[in-house]
Formats: sequence, structure tokens, C-alpha cells
Amino acid sequence: MILPVAVARGVAEGDVDRVYRRWARSRIVAGSTLRTAAGVVEVVAVEEVDPAAITDDDARAAGEQSADRVRRAFRGAPSDPVFRIRLRFAGTDPRESLREATGDLDDVVATLDRMDRRSRRGPWTRPTLRLVAELPGVRAAELAERAGRDTLAFKRDVRALKELGLTESLETGYRLSPRGAALLARR
Repeated sequence: MILPVAVARGVAEGDVDRVYRRWARSRIVAGSTLRTAAGVVEVVAVEEVDPAAITDDDARAAGEQSADRVRRAFRGAPSDPVFRIRLRFAGTDPRESLREATGDLDDVVATLDRMDRRSRRGPWTRPTLRLVAELPGVRAAELAERAGRDTLAFKRDVRALKELGLTESLETGYRLSPRGAALLARR
């Protein structure tokens, strides 16, 4: 489940404690965590609800202005059930502190070397980092095209680098983290 940035920020600030989704079946379980732009969000409960019973107060607790707006935003078949997903802020994303860790990068270099060796297409980690460094904030589709890659595969690659604290997602595109910049400066 993906939370819009505004909703994730609302959870982090304590203004939002739920979202509503229409799914054929529940796609998330209580106890799950989501890494969002605002930090880690925990799923506290998942309950099937009658969409007609959603009130304006419920909508405001979901970051919306009215119950009608919540209902209009539903995707999926009208016959699918609606779920209320209760949320709470669980803390900052551990990758945030990792992005700032610019000290000993030997383990990261070894990890990138392994990723490159395992790749069927050859080394990709440093070229991807250099591309992100050269074009911060550029749409993933354009970066993928420049790299000669499919957009979804390119995004998957950048997420792998993000897990190592080397890149950061922006509203549009990516940028190198201080850790990613320090790694590129080593070479």
C-alpha cells in the first residue's frame, strides 16, 4: 500500500490516523509497516466498513475534507468491500541516518561490487549513481531512457541503492544522499 506524501506527513504530525481503500480483499495486515516520505508508519488495524457509514469526521481523520471525497476517491469495483486501515507513526526511516553516514564505506563498496557481479547486464551501480548525481530531480522515465533501461527496472535499481542509503527520492526523481556523494568522490 502506498501512502500519498500529504497523508504520510499527516500521520507523522498526528493529524491522520486512518485511510480507506476499496479492494477485492484486504492487501495489508495489522502489524505491517510502511516506509514513507515522512518516516515509518505502522498499520494498527484493518477493518471492513460500510462506505455509507464514513462520516466527515472520519474523512478528516483520513486527511480528506469530506466523506463524499473519500468515497469518490475509491478505486476498484463498486461491489468490492471498503477497508478502514488505522495507522500510527512508528518513527523515522532508518535510512535517513544511513544517508548521512559518510564514514567507512568499504562495506558499501563491497556490496555494490557484488551487485554488479551478479547482474546479467554487467556493472550498473556506479553508472546509475553518476546519472542520478548529474540529473537530480529528473523523472525516472527520462533517467531510465538515458540509461537504456526499462523504467520499472530502473526504479527497482534505484530502490536497491536507496536501501544502502545512497540515494533519496524527491517529489520528482532522485538525488544522491551525502553517503552516495561520498562514495562517488572516492573513485
